[in-house]
Amino acid sequence: MKVIAFNGSPRKDGNTTLIIRHVFRELEEQDIATELVQLSEMEVRGCIACSQCIKNKDRRCAVTKDRANECIEKMLGAEGIILGSPVYFNDVTPEMKALIDRTGYVARANGRMFRNKVGAAVAAVRRSGAVHTLDTINHFFLSGEMIIAGRVIGVGREKGEVEKDQEGMDLAKTLGQRTAWLLKKLYS
Repeated sequence: MKVIAFNGSPRKDGNTTLIIRHVFRELEEQDIATELVQLSEMEVRGCIACSQCIKNKDRRCAVTKDRANECIEKMLGAEGIILGSPVYFNDVTPEMKALIDRTGYVARANGRMFRNKVGAAVAAVRRSGAVHTLDTINHFFLSGEMIIAGRVIGVGREKGEVEKDQEGMDLAKTLGQRTAWLLKKLYS
């Protein structure tokens, strides 16, 4: 089994990454493979609503000038998907929104191709907007008929501060354990 996580932060190894890695520790202890994709290192542009994915039905986006199709392939190759984003103006980052729009549109055009995969949401927040950020991510999961394992909210502004949020770190541990349990129930 494998879980792929997408970090929507423009900061490669900031608080969102730290939370995801805490979730990964629990998954790896249960012999579940993990992979982290840093959206800051790849270009994924927003959907242009060309509707070619509806016509083509080939599990790919017709726009090939960026790396959205690579993300789609990684999602298809995993049983679990974690989407993580810091809160930017009370929502996900533009990088995460582009990923959600592109992969979500293709998934719906192809019979909800992520159906019954396990989803988990991660939000790194300074003060407010975490609930809306998680809601945006969970809409992706629900629209795709995925199974939501849970969510983590970690509080911190400067890199590393999130690890001082004991409740957030406990939530990350619990999310990792719950995701592993759910994956094993569904796929073992």
